[in-house]
Amino acid sequence: MIVALTDQPFEPGALVTAFCAGRAETGAVATFVGLARAEKGAAVALELEAYPGFTDAAIAEIARDAISRFQLQDVHIVHRTGRIAPGEAIVFVATAAGHRREAFEACDFLMDYLKSRAPFWKKEHGPGGARWIEPTDRDRTDARRWD
Repeated sequence: MIVALTDQPFEPGALVTAFCAGRAETGAVATFVGLARAEKGAAVALELEAYPGFTDAAIAEIARDAISRFQLQDVHIVHRTGRIAPGEAIVFVATAAGHRREAFEACDFLMDYLKSRAPFWKKEHGPGGARWIEPTDRDRTDARRWD
């Protein structure tokens, strides 16, 4: 299991290739890549703040829950922090399992929990200034379906 916070851009394709390497007993790898959106010109950047040692520990706990819940073989999560331009990757999640259903469901579960429960502070910068972003009602509803 790998959980990493980084303030540097990353290449999702390279992460997928590395995650899939040498998996003779894995039947399925599911991945998700979240990108920063321009929000039709309303956002020029997204800024994510985290507390290293706290945020990554909380994400690791969520990943351990996913491994146990879906009998995963492995998980890899990379999450950006700092200022992120539209089109750049914010988050990468990969899950490895014996079969596709577990890999897909675990990837979905991880994203729902990352969106609603991981301790990040998000600010959107736009032409009119900056505003803090909270999880939406849909984010919370999506996460509750796993409770």
